[in-house]
Amino acid sequence: MALGPRLDLRQSQSLVMTPQLQQAIKLLALSNLEIEAFIGESLEANPLLDVGGEPAPPSPEASEAPEEIRRTTLEDSPVDRLIGEGRGEDDRPLDIDTTALDRDRDTGEWSAELRSGSGENLPGIDERGSGESSLAAHLEAQVGAATADPLIAAIARHIIGQLDEAGYLPITLVEVAQSLGIERAEAEAALAVVQTLDPTGVGARTLSECLALQAREADRHDPCMARLIENLDLLARGDLARLKRICGVDDEDFADMLAELRGYDPKPGLRFGGEPSAAVTPDILITARSDDGDGGGWNVAINQASLPRLIVNRSYYVELKGNCTDKGSRAWLSDKLADANWLIKALDQRQKTILKVASELVKQQEAFFRQGISQLRPLTLRTVAEAIGMHESTVSRVTSNKYLNCPRGTYELKFFFTSGVAAASGEGASAEAVKAAIRQLIDAEDPKAILSDDTLVDLLKGKGFELARRTVAKYREAIGLGSSVQRRRQKAIAAVR
Repeated sequence: MALGPRLDLRQSQSLVMTPQLQQAIKLLALSNLEIEAFIGESLEANPLLDVGGEPAPPSPEASEAPEEIRRTTLEDSPVDRLIGEGRGEDDRPLDIDTTALDRDRDTGEWSAELRSGSGENLPGIDERGSGESSLAAHLEAQVGAATADPLIAAIARHIIGQLDEAGYLPITLVEVAQSLGIERAEAEAALAVVQTLDPTGVGARTLSECLALQAREADRHDPCMARLIENLDLLARGDLARLKRICGVDDEDFADMLAELRGYDPKPGLRFGGEPSAAVTPDILITARSDDGDGGGWNVAINQASLPRLIVNRSYYVELKGNCTDKGSRAWLSDKLADANWLIKALDQRQKTILKVASELVKQQEAFFRQGISQLRPLTLRTVAEAIGMHESTVSRVTSNKYLNCPRGTYELKFFFTSGVAAASGEGASAEAVKAAIRQLIDAEDPKAILSDDTLVDLLKGKGFELARRTVAKYREAIGLGSSVQRRRQKAIAAVR
């Protein structure tokens, strides 16, 4: 075989992701609030895009017209021909008219009641604002009245800036003095000023110091209370007999001391929010069909309150096209029109995909919506994907960062996908249902007969759950419930009145 340069012609196939396809995949994974921000950027970049209002209800004449007359003319007439005929306003096939979407038992009904009732009766944005100052701002406003020494006031403000969200000082006074180049006595004087501010307990370095500050403020810091606060570790272990001996009090006085201690705030700084908590805005609304009774279906709808309705401003397009004299301007305008049409199509397809997945979720977990978390079934992304004829990765993107609101509350879509455990029925049970059963049993246990993990295994078996003791312990710890020894101590302390 001779060696030398030569030309070969080969044919192959490959899948290429266009920028538009990549953008459509990205849109699918965004929540409605993120989509709203993306739409805002698109409105600034594309002059042909506009936000439309609520679609007007069709007139009786239009609803009685033949289907051929009501059908849009874009499918059989180019845009230029419509504009040339002076009917540019007719070219609106991509405007998302929610009243024209399919209505059936799978996708639900895009109800006007849901759109109008989702925000009209809620308070305005000025009324919903938190209006609360941060902990640092609240404390700094009191420093001027707490001390007349400008140096101590400046050190106090520095200490306030070091407090954590609970109001504790996580650094030592030596570090404060070294960072400011001052004497430790001056740092101590400034800390004493901070500890006199409201709320009582801020500036403490330990839990004992925080509770002691509040006891002094309430004029209850006597020697007995001081010894109780100094031995909180014994209280945590439930060693009440030893605590009573240390404090030198009888049962009645000890019960009064514990009641007083329960009234103190171990984290006084948390009543001031540093960052306003963002309310979860559901992307999907689920309501029961009232006309079908308890055994009826469900309405599944996109939350239109958080999703602007995009349209193409045809009149502005006609105006711009009349002023485009050169080839470059016409090409730019055509690109903007194509981008606007594609974005509206992509958003429409995104809504349909989300509705399809949400409808299948409601179908798979209908027992949960009717009876509660105890009826939550094991469910995987693959099960939903196979049921609706989509890829598993598409379902994963749809369920990311999205929330569903139903009569039982607001849940993340990922909540409905849970692992399963063996059940006597053979169908399996979800991990969330098992956790709910464990919590129910522990909440109802007798303080004098605390349930061990082995006992929980037997009780859960009676409910149809086949679980090992280690599995029960894992689920119990996952929901924040202690062991039988820890719960016995907690209930013994709670019983002291």
